[in-house]
Amino acid sequence: MQTLTLTLLQTATYWHSPARNRTHFETLLDQVPSSSQLVVLPEMFSTGFTMDSALVAESMDGETVKWMLEQARERQKILCGSLAIEEKGQFFNRLLWVQPKGGIQFYDKRHLFRMAGEHQYYSEGARRIVVDLQGWRICLSVCYDLRFPVWLRNNQKYDLLICVANWPEARQDIWQTLLRARAVENQAFCAGVNIVGTDGAGIVYGGGSGIYHGDGKVLVDPEENLSKQKIITQTLDLAELDTMRRAFPVALDADEFILE
Repeated sequence: MQTLTLTLLQTATYWHSPARNRTHFETLLDQVPSSSQLVVLPEMFSTGFTMDSALVAESMDGETVKWMLEQARERQKILCGSLAIEEKGQFFNRLLWVQPKGGIQFYDKRHLFRMAGEHQYYSEGARRIVVDLQGWRICLSVCYDLRFPVWLRNNQKYDLLICVANWPEARQDIWQTLLRARAVENQAFCAGVNIVGTDGAGIVYGGGSGIYHGDGKVLVDPEENLSKQKIITQTLDLAELDTMRRAFPVALDADEFILE
């Protein structure tokens, strides 16, 4: 598959209200173009970015995971989004990759946002995850991960970086800068979806979801998606990316290192 059509769902979420959020996202999913193969929901889309992990966390057999499985199957699209998950007495900000045939892969957020105390209420992930979609290699990340280029270093391992977020409006410029930087330095497409509105903790979010080409070209301009609900669909061309990489093979001169 040379092209990939994905949709980003930028919206406000309802604080600590999984059932209400599921209903809301169903309404948005009804508006996703039939051509879209992958739908990306924001970080903690079922509850908002809450530190009440013991209160809101679900299990992998919980209602929101079941809902994602149902929606992926009924719509024949991959669904991707994070939620609070409890597993063996630990809590994770877990990004799920849910396939139409029922398969689930997941990535647990590695970098926990200490300025909100996230590291006190959730456990960090241990592994970076790259999923495959018909020849597309897709790296999964969550919000604060975007600030850490070593963790997201490509090493010619992925073609698209996805970042789901609750990124405050006060740092909107940084959000846009980092999305573009990760695209350029990794010579990969980079897609970021953020929320809008004010959450239950009083934090204001400005949206600014966007998509960048591996050469830094703006494919979906975050400036056109500020402070409003948006359903954003874009088709990416893998052959075009590969042509750029061959013509300008930066990765051949990259420094080698190993994370310990």
